[in-house]
Amino acid sequence: MKLRTPRGVKDFLPNDARWKYELEQKIHSVFACWSYQEVITPTFEFYDVLKQGDASADQTYRFFGHNGELLALRSDLTTPIARMVATRLKDQPKPLRLAYLANVFRHNDVQVGFQREFYQAGVELMGSGSPAADAEAIALAVTLFNELGVKDFKLDIGQIQYFRGIVEDCTCNFIKQRIWQLLLKKDFVGYETLIKQADIDYGTKELLLDLPNFQGKSEILDQAYQSTENLHARAAVKNLQEIYSLLQGYGIADQVNIDLSMVKSLEYYTGMVIEGYVPSLGFTLCSGGRYDNLSSQFGSQQPAVGFALGLERLMLVLEQQGLKPKVKQEGMLILPYSWSRAVKYAADQRAKGIRVEVDIQGLTRAQAEEYARDKHFAAVVIIEDSTMEMLEVQQD
Repeated sequence: MKLRTPRGVKDFLPNDARWKYELEQKIHSVFACWSYQEVITPTFEFYDVLKQGDASADQTYRFFGHNGELLALRSDLTTPIARMVATRLKDQPKPLRLAYLANVFRHNDVQVGFQREFYQAGVELMGSGSPAADAEAIALAVTLFNELGVKDFKLDIGQIQYFRGIVEDCTCNFIKQRIWQLLLKKDFVGYETLIKQADIDYGTKELLLDLPNFQGKSEILDQAYQSTENLHARAAVKNLQEIYSLLQGYGIADQVNIDLSMVKSLEYYTGMVIEGYVPSLGFTLCSGGRYDNLSSQFGSQQPAVGFALGLERLMLVLEQQGLKPKVKQEGMLILPYSWSRAVKYAADQRAKGIRVEVDIQGLTRAQAEEYARDKHFAAVVIIEDSTMEMLEVQQD
């Protein structure tokens, strides 16, 4: 018997579990203030359902049910929620603002910031294709990380259709896919080498070589627009210009950058895409974008936009920034020398929301003070038949 967890999963010990819960409560509060209502989907679904959202076979934990149906643990929440909206909520007034906090499962390569079971919080705004919906998702993401206290948080926005437009004339799907993969990995050395060697017309080649430079603030959008005559690419730029203009009203545009070389691993994205990060980290903190066609896989076309953040990644960056809360010294340990009085007093204190533990080991005063110190109690209360004494616990 192996007395350890499988690779890619972890235990949350009491202090981290409490911190995680407190962060989830803060996240839930922000979502609620923006009118996003929490939904809960099953931990596993039919694999055919999850596959509609690009759940790849090599990353998905699949198994057979007792009746032989192929099932899978959810690898994201967007696809199950799209399924829910298309079936259970299709007649509800739109747009729908939905939120979630849940665990997901992917067979990732395990490294810092990448686990095989991990926790996500996110939102989906479904039933609106307007730039204002995109701007709301961006503003909510930035506001959320600001409220959580993350230092130096930045958010990049891009537009998938810009890249798709400028490579429309490239007839080799293998080359297009390879370019996409290198952009996804941000391997710009390999990207440049491939573009120079590829059999692509001169104008497209020059534009693709310049693509990684289309990063910055709104002024780069004019340059990107003038760099191509492709109608889809130009429409993508116009879309970002409108979104960026709307962001000015939220007062967070200084935290938002434009990156037209951004692509995504999930192919269901159809428009604006986002990635949130702290420059000192090697991974994103949140990711998302517009996906207008996913729910049509379930019989109901609903334009949609959303994002998800990784809770463990959030905890990691907060800890690195010195923002992990110290364990609070609170509550009381009761020595019940008069049992009936002690348990009544404990009940009264618990009714006030105070953390209380009644000794069941027969501890001495000295032992109780040491135990209370180790458990971060603020006081030891000694209750006898006619007296009660409270001792303040001093931390070392």
